[in-house]
Amino acid sequence: MNDKVLWVTGASSGIGAAVANKFASKGWKVAVSARRVELLDELAKHENIFSYPLDVTDAIKLKEVFNKIVNDLGKVDMCILSSGTYERKSEKEIDVNNIRNVIEVNFLGVINSVGAVESYFKNKNSGHIAIVSSPVGYRGLPKSSGYTPSKAALNNFTQGIYFDFIKYNVRVSLICPGFIKTALTDKNEFKMPFLKSPEYAANKIYDGLINKKTFEIIFPIQIAVIYKIFQILPNRIYNYLISKFVNR
Repeated sequence: MNDKVLWVTGASSGIGAAVANKFASKGWKVAVSARRVELLDELAKHENIFSYPLDVTDAIKLKEVFNKIVNDLGKVDMCILSSGTYERKSEKEIDVNNIRNVIEVNFLGVINSVGAVESYFKNKNSGHIAIVSSPVGYRGLPKSSGYTPSKAALNNFTQGIYFDFIKYNVRVSLICPGFIKTALTDKNEFKMPFLKSPEYAANKIYDGLINKKTFEIIFPIQIAVIYKIFQILPNRIYNYLISKFVNR
């Protein structure tokens, strides 16, 4: 019998909700958190899913909710931090307020979440923190003045804390999905290559975290190959290719 407990932030829809359902179907007890209470309550109709609403920008509330989850469910073995925001229309020009909001949710919200669980996992000398970021964090992209930098910071942060937590026998994983059909990506006005469903993403995440146990989980394979090449391209070539694509 599985007695594992998972906490998922950003769980009200999209990848977070699909991941919650996937782990719950495997017998995990899953605590789900997000701002939209009604969607969390819908998820919590599953016998293994439990609703804990919160806003990740509120560091104090995060700690309170995490402590309640531990008290209610007895422990937490893994966290999947997947909260995020994106509004492409507001990123076409540099909007300081928009960028500040995106950074607050996508980057600082995750830092708040890690801060809420850090002492617990280190004192426990076990656990797993998985952070959902994006391949776009590897190189800058046009019309993404807030989202891409937020993910670049998140990728770097996740790599950094890997070394800080491994000394305490706590695993850290970086999850970089390609285009997944969600309410956020539905706002895109361009054709998204290799678009996949949230359920596909959840299967890949479960397999990567539970079976393959790798640090970086990036999918689908086409996106993984493209962005790995992007990482090593000289700026001159990368800038030329992206400029050609954007000007189509």
